[in-house]
Amino acid sequence: MRARAALRIVIQFAVFQLAWLACVLGAAHGQVVAGVACVGVVVGLHLALSDARAIECALIAMAVILGLGWDTAMIAFGVVGYASPGAFPWLAPLWILALWALFATLLCSPLSWLHGRPFLAAVLGAVGGPLSYLAAVRLGAGNFTDQTSALLILAVGWAVLTPVLTESAHWMLGRCSQAYGDRQIRLT
Repeated sequence: MRARAALRIVIQFAVFQLAWLACVLGAAHGQVVAGVACVGVVVGLHLALSDARAIECALIAMAVILGLGWDTAMIAFGVVGYASPGAFPWLAPLWILALWALFATLLCSPLSWLHGRPFLAAVLGAVGGPLSYLAAVRLGAGNFTDQTSALLILAVGWAVLTPVLTESAHWMLGRCSQAYGDRQIRLT
């Protein structure tokens, strides 16, 4: 049973990475719809396989709202510029919001080891968040005005945002298990 759960997590991370790449390359090459559609399929499949759809949907909505605020601020302060900005270039583009939704699919299962460990979540966010942006920039999906300061700002922001999201997942799952007692919730 443990091998099966581990395999599920490995597959989920692999699918996450492929969808992330499709979305970023789509934005870099002016094919936003294709990239966002790929992410939409992955998020839809994730929700279809989850026994905790309400929690997953709430976390996706929360991540998208946080992402809209965060990435819009990054644009406003000139930290990051995005390829394929869409009709409203002062707002975080649709493809970035799709990536936030995609990230939220990891909160309950593959990243559950971070639940109750906000310091570790902050460290992971401080490293992983900026590296993800750097990879997207290197693939042509954006640019930094000043790379060093952008990466530092992104590290600080993601060090806050990641524990907010992981602890929200932890809290929501805890509330759900209180409401349903011993019933096990299978998360993708």
